[in-house]
Amino acid sequence: MMDFGKWVFLGLVCFGTFLVFVEGFDYANVSHISFLESYEVSAAPPQPLMVPLTLINGADSKGAVCLDGTLPAYHWDRGYGSGANSWLIQLEGGGWCNNVRTCVYRKTTRRGSSKYMEKQLAFTGLLSNKAEENPDFFNWNRVKLRYCDGASFAGEGQDEANQLFFRGQRIWSVAMEEFMGKGMRNADKALLSGCSAGGLASILHCDEFGDLFSGHTKVKCLSDAGLFMDALDVSGGHTMRDFYHGVVTYLGVGKNLPSSCTNHMDSTSCFFPQNLITNIKTPLFILNAAYDAWQVQASLAPRTADPHHLWDQCKMNHARCSASQIQFFQRFRTQMLNSLKGFSRSRSNGLFINSCFAHCQSERQDTWFADDSPVLRNKVSESFSSSVLQQYNYCHPNVTAVT
Repeated sequence: MMDFGKWVFLGLVCFGTFLVFVEGFDYANVSHISFLESYEVSAAPPQPLMVPLTLINGADSKGAVCLDGTLPAYHWDRGYGSGANSWLIQLEGGGWCNNVRTCVYRKTTRRGSSKYMEKQLAFTGLLSNKAEENPDFFNWNRVKLRYCDGASFAGEGQDEANQLFFRGQRIWSVAMEEFMGKGMRNADKALLSGCSAGGLASILHCDEFGDLFSGHTKVKCLSDAGLFMDALDVSGGHTMRDFYHGVVTYLGVGKNLPSSCTNHMDSTSCFFPQNLITNIKTPLFILNAAYDAWQVQASLAPRTADPHHLWDQCKMNHARCSASQIQFFQRFRTQMLNSLKGFSRSRSNGLFINSCFAHCQSERQDTWFADDSPVLRNKVSESFSSSVLQQYNYCHPNVTAVT
């Protein structure tokens, strides 16, 4: 098994992914950026491990509840053998809500209520229990903490008139108490991970996670597709900033953001990872696509910024982008890389930024570890198989890796 300190993320190669909408979700009737991320899995492993849902009983006595007031929940597969004292916590992603309308809708879905969560969840990718699919973490204690607060586990407050509870920070706290009580406090190794909105959450909570442990535990964090940028959209507006302002103010996120940022920047700015990562003390690994597919679709070229649909074909098939559109994406890539310069100078941090139109690479088995994955620097990649690469050829040839 590869040494934990060396990480396992080298060699990710380019792939594309399509964003699909939750069944019954009307894009036109909800904020253009608050849709729930969901992904097509084209090569699911045969008979993946199905892990039952566990409610955190008593969490409501501490006010730690989902948007609709139901109990928060998680899935846990117990570790064994060499991984018995190692823990991997994965924070589920799935967008955000930013106002009454989007949060009221969200509480009628699995992203806002444990009533609608699957009773069993497939563990694939870095949660797989098969050594051939997940050689570094297959026998660890692997936990999927479900996401039902709408603010990357960071909100605090409520909207009594609309019966909405913004308790993400409390959910984080009671969940950590739950896992510490089940043996995580004795962990030799502990990794906090997350994808998309969960990737942002893993950045927001990275140092809090590190502070849970004594010096004998090796603690690290992984953010997959969580590097949401404060970037201009195609109209010259600030779609992402405007949306995040609603999340931060309506769901009471501001009071839970790191003071190292809020002491000199406004709260909305401090919800953007680019303004947080250089001050994180716990070792952090960032895995991200430089042309993040979700940000391209929902932040850079959303419908509100493109009323004449000039970007429709380019967004869905990048071979149809004009030279000026490609240049726009290139500027976004450059902005992302520049935002990482200070972060990358720390020897305790790591990152892999591939120049692809993609979103989330660690959760899906076909993007995490395939039988015929290519190799880079003599290391097997956790990547798309060659057959999927042939199907989704959306990748820019340049790859940036910092280890």
